[in-house]
This record gives sequence, structure tokens and C-alpha cells, in this order.
Amino acid sequence: MITAAFALVLAQAATPAPPPPPPPKCEGASFGAFDFWVGEWEVFPRGGDQKIAESRIEKVSAGCAIRETWMPLQGRSGSSLSAFDPADGTWHQLWVGGAPGRVFFDGGPVDGAMVLTGYWGKDTEGKPSLVRMTYTLEADGSVRQYGQASSDHGRSWSDSFDLIYRRKD
Repeated sequence: MITAAFALVLAQAATPAPPPPPPPKCEGASFGAFDFWVGEWEVFPRGGDQKIAESRIEKVSAGCAIRETWMPLQGRSGSSLSAFDPADGTWHQLWVGGAPGRVFFDGGPVDGAMVLTGYWGKDTEGKPSLVRMTYTLEADGSVRQYGQASSDHGRSWSDSFDLIYRRKD
């Protein structure tokens, strides 16, 4: 004879468990704040016409992250992975180049641009160099990546690099 408890166990085993709820989607203004950078690009120094690199920027991980594949014409390649974290309301980027090490940048949208800051390399005196990168969508559809460096933890800044990403034809 089957006991009531055993019958309940058998009934529960025969009933499939409901599927788990779907994960939250990476949608909305905060998640899309860096979408203007997505595309296939040729990269030039600002004001110059000598191409220095190509770069592929794509949405990955179900649209929750943006991956850059940096392909310079000379020098070492690299990749970055950028994502918005709703837990802290901040964008984070991990850069890994063709040499040992990695760089972490943090930031977010400021006046229509994406501004990311992190310690990258050392200055001429061997002090850690704080780098601020500002990505701006230009009127012609290109993207400007303007880099500034600080050796005094952001109290003063100097120009470091200034690049223009032009969409490939």
C-alpha cells in the first residue's frame, strides 16, 4: 500500500518544475549609452589622414556588453570589454593589450559623451598615470576618442592622444 507521503513524492517527481524566470534584459538608456561606438571603423589621428588602425566594436553577451577588437597597422593589437553595471550605476571597461597586464576603466555618460578613467602605465617619473578617455559622437557620424593623462591623481590633465573613428564603407 502506498502511503500518502510517498504518493505526494511520486506526484511531485512526475510534475515538471516550472522554468526559471528569464534574466533581466540589458535594455534602456543606461545600457545603450555607449551604442554610438558600435561599428566597423578606420582610426586616424584627429586632424590627420594617415590611418593608424582598424577597430571592430560589437555588442556581445545578449547585448549586455560591448567588445572592441583593436587592430593597429603597426604595434600590438588589443581588446576591451565594456559593460554597464546596474548595481553601481557605472560603466566599466577592461582593456587587455598585446603585452602582459590589463587596465580597468570606470565612468559613464557625461553631457552626451562617454567618459572612462583608469590608471594606465606610468609617467616620466615612474608615477602611475591616470588616463581619462572621452568618447564623443561627432556630427558627421565619426567618434572621437580623446585621451588625457594626469600624474597627480586628476588634479591636472595633459593631452595624451586624440583619435577619430570613421565608419568603414
